Amino acid sequence: MAVDALETRELRYFVAVAEELHFGRAAERLGMAQPPLSRAIQQLERRLGVALLNRNRRGVSLTGAGEVLLQEGRAALDATIAAARRTRRAGGADSPDGSRNRLVLALKAGGSHELLQKLLDAYAAEPDAVEVEVLPCGICEQAELLRDGRADVALMHTPYNSLAGFDSEELMTEGQIAVLPAGHPLAARKTLCLADVSDIPDLPLARWPRHGTYEPGPGPEIRDQTQLAQLIALGRTVTVLPESARAWLWAEHAAVPLSDAPPVVTHIAWPAHSRSLALAGLIRTAARL
Repeated sequence: MAVDALETRELRYFVAVAEELHFGRAAERLGMAQPPLSRAIQQLERRLGVALLNRNRRGVSLTGAGEVLLQEGRAALDATIAAARRTRRAGGADSPDGSRNRLVLALKAGGSHELLQKLLDAYAAEPDAVEVEVLPCGICEQAELLRDGRADVALMHTPYNSLAGFDSEELMTEGQIAVLPAGHPLAARKTLCLADVSDIPDLPLARWPRHGTYEPGPGPEIRDQTQLAQLIALGRTVTVLPESARAWLWAEHAAVPLSDAPPVVTHIAWPAHSRSLALAGLIRTAARL
């Protein structure tokens, strides 16, 4: 095998070891014995001519070269998985009725409802429109869904989502609001600033997961929109959301504009290498909204 050619099997082996930093756990995760896994990693290092792992009595750690291969290997594995998923979707292999050219659109659960409805209605009226499946996801998960092929396109929001590696079109800009319990004294204010809501006694800011982890803080760990709505109504937390979130607020909530919060820009984003005609049609429709 050429020095500069890697197999997906080798990448899977290395990524498992690099993420676990333990050969035993990596072997268990891969469903194989440890000795052949160790030999495969050693063979990969010899062929590439670099050390990927530091091994000593304290355990396993990544070298500089190993850190590069972990980052590049994850991206390469995502790309191969995405290729398989999108190919099966285009051929109808993953749907009971064998429908073709289905598009999957990812968006944060509860976000951009009015914009999404306008987009879906406008696209459905196009003569070459295909089925669009809406895939709600957690905060900041859209990029991962695009990279691994579970989604073809996504509604993403800057500054919260990174658009790095994707093509995108800007669709909407809006301000942000503080969402508080309706009976709280601050709910009567015409406007607030971020400092007003960052340290309210007995009403800590809700914490959302980013890349699977929660930042430290006293606020409750939020898993979904329904949980957030309930905790705000009960007077247990406060949060900051785009203006469009007013669409799903309850009578027990109050929304107050934030004067100094950065604007939220909604983009429609897709993989930069995509050549899907169906996706191109959806993007053209979105750009006309």
